Amino acid sequence: MAVDIETIKRLKDLTGVGLTDAKKALDENNGDFDTALEAMRKKGLTKADKRGEREAREGLIGTYNHDGRIGVVVEINSETDFVARGEIFGALLKDVAMHIAASAPLYVSIEDIPAEEVAKVKAEFSEKALADGKPAEMVDKIVEGQVKKHFAERCLLEQPYIKNPDITVGDLVKDHNARLNENIVVRRFSRIALGERDD
Repeated sequence: MAVDIETIKRLKDLTGVGLTDAKKALDENNGDFDTALEAMRKKGLTKADKRGEREAREGLIGTYNHDGRIGVVVEINSETDFVARGEIFGALLKDVAMHIAASAPLYVSIEDIPAEEVAKVKAEFSEKALADGKPAEMVDKIVEGQVKKHFAERCLLEQPYIKNPDITVGDLVKDHNARLNENIVVRRFSRIALGERDD
């Protein structure tokens, strides 16, 4: 049965999950809101059940321009406007924007990578491993490591932080979660480099 968008949004807002997860839960429970909510609670998918998943709807959008050649827009969310307006949050926003300019990630996190992209890369690495004469029984394990490394280099939160390569950008954000006692989330970003084409 088709589930209307208002019901999906209501479940999303109540649980703190994405629209896709909310729709999936409703679809799996024949559109019954209460049953879907209960099922999500049992799986530990609601914001009340997940530490560090308190809703982050405030925050700031920041920009960074490097010599007029690279521009970055980034949105980082916090739970309260009070935290978002503070110096520590502002400094984090600037540091993350500078990192994006320097390191050119494609995604915020591993979860943002489309499944078809993962499948394509996996197939390419598998083909190469077999062509290189790797034992068939070892290919899956070899490819798993290669795929993880491939995407870690392209995901913002997995990249070594440019100002301190001993930690990742994800570690930097977690540190700010602790310092500010709020759930801080890098929501999205856009990076434009002069002369780049959108192929």
